[in-house]
Amino acid sequence: MAWWGTLLGGTLGFMFGGPLGALLGAALGRNFDRGIRVTDKFAAYDIGQQERVQAAFFTACFSVMGHIAKADGKVTAAEISSAEAIMARMQLDARQRRAAISLFNEGKKDDFPLHDVLMQFRRECHGRRNLVQIFIEIQIAVAVADGRLHTTERQIIFSIGQELGLDPAAIEHLIRFTGSSERPQRRGHDLENAYQILGVGKEASDAEVKKAYRRLMSQHHPDKLIAKGLPEEMVRIATEKTQKIKSAYEEIMDSRR
Repeated sequence: MAWWGTLLGGTLGFMFGGPLGALLGAALGRNFDRGIRVTDKFAAYDIGQQERVQAAFFTACFSVMGHIAKADGKVTAAEISSAEAIMARMQLDARQRRAAISLFNEGKKDDFPLHDVLMQFRRECHGRRNLVQIFIEIQIAVAVADGRLHTTERQIIFSIGQELGLDPAAIEHLIRFTGSSERPQRRGHDLENAYQILGVGKEASDAEVKKAYRRLMSQHHPDKLIAKGLPEEMVRIATEKTQKIKSAYEEIMDSRR
């Protein structure tokens, strides 16, 4: 929670400007939109830069989440419950939770500057693919909370993914992966669902299954994601993903023995 303490202390708030700074400032009742910009000359592992990326992720994540939830014309109870469940999984404290809800509500507004928010988020996280993928997965998880991905929501997910640098095939894979990994698991695991989680067909060779497994584990490895700027509060979500990936891989390999 180091980034949060730094933000409340004022140091990060002074550094944080742009549309994300304005959104976060509104959520906290502070004025960050006059903040200065930290340029890319700062090292990726510089403490200030690391915490800045974490603040950007938190802000973009919950505001865009609200925008997507409103995409089909109304925010359903299931989508609100899903957003609250994600907050619970992150174990946000009371003030962080209030900020997350405020950001979610900002995203629901008709004049929400989606393009500007995404462009700043992409700059702040330096195009780090692993962070972008986790970001998209969280958005999809809320969108499918009501049991389906509506056409409008799907279009916005693709638009967001492409603005953040992902190609259509990668976005489609994230939709299938997230939809499969978010389903409640039955005892013994669902073999078909396991293949969907790994993104391979039943005809895939053992080597192809292992390659898909290793790639997904690398993309969701909590330590790597923290190093790239994932907020500590979201590490639990990444850890849950790795557990589901591992379970899917083991189920497939057990079925082949």
